[in-house]
Amino acid sequence: MDRFAGWNRWLAEHMFLVVLSALLIGFVWSPGPNALFNTLLVALFSYMTFMTALGTSMREFMRILNKPHMPLWSLFLVHIVAPAVAWAIGLIFYPDNFAMRLGFLITASIPVGVTSIMWTSIINGDVALGLLVVTLDTFIVPVWLPAFFLAIVGQAVHIDFWHMALQLLIMVTGPSLAGMLINDMTRGKLTSFAKSVGGLSAKLSMFGVILINAAVVGPDIHWNISLVKMLFAVLLLVVCGYALGYFGSYIYRNPSPATIGAMIYHVGMRNISFGSVIAVNYFTPDVAIPVTLGILFQQPLAAIIGYYWSRSKFAQMGPDEKLYK
Repeated sequence: MDRFAGWNRWLAEHMFLVVLSALLIGFVWSPGPNALFNTLLVALFSYMTFMTALGTSMREFMRILNKPHMPLWSLFLVHIVAPAVAWAIGLIFYPDNFAMRLGFLITASIPVGVTSIMWTSIINGDVALGLLVVTLDTFIVPVWLPAFFLAIVGQAVHIDFWHMALQLLIMVTGPSLAGMLINDMTRGKLTSFAKSVGGLSAKLSMFGVILINAAVVGPDIHWNISLVKMLFAVLLLVVCGYALGYFGSYIYRNPSPATIGAMIYHVGMRNISFGSVIAVNYFTPDVAIPVTLGILFQQPLAAIIGYYWSRSKFAQMGPDEKLYK
């Protein structure tokens, strides 16, 4: 068990290499969408979420439920503030190209990425807060997003609410509840397993998720010189998303490192695959370009944040310790 725990710690410290290798293999392979990939993604997400929740108790989850202002504030940042920032970036870089600006808007408006839960766990952030935000977001998006796009661009989009709810149940809600209940039933005895064999296998699952996503969107990226400006603009957008989560956490008078870490990831990360589907199915091909390019920066930046977090003052503090005493 100690050996697996050591490997798990090593992977946590070298997630940047894990992410880059997954992206590289996925882009080189690039077979495009595949029904088998969808099944694998659901299975890998479910396993990742279960192993992450295995180190969390129902008591911690109920603590967040008793503070509804926390997930609601995060969702306000995700679906109101972040899209406004994205639109501003689009205006700066593409003042005469509505399709590109719309692509930036979609990139910032889509649901929170489920992998944010895993990254939150890696830096010992508030997993319960991350789980609740992802859960609430998936129920809100099918209602909010169509109304949002109808109001902004005058075009309605159809989102299958029940399909999204079922996927959420399988990938997040079910595994989360199972993991937390097992944690409580065993009185935390499986926490060491979750941080050794479970943690290692969950990170390998994350490698698979990133690889598959890169393989699916790879054929949509056409590399040329005109892409340089777009890459810089998308990088700025992704950086702003993570920064919004960081600075947004300071609305609380004395936030804990766990809260700050959780907000960085669930405010900053998006479900790129979902965004690509929306862009391709309801808008012109140009709109999908910035959405698809988001995958190039989202996971690598998440790994870089984790690397510097582990060497910052936050890592030296207890997860619930306050910044100011």
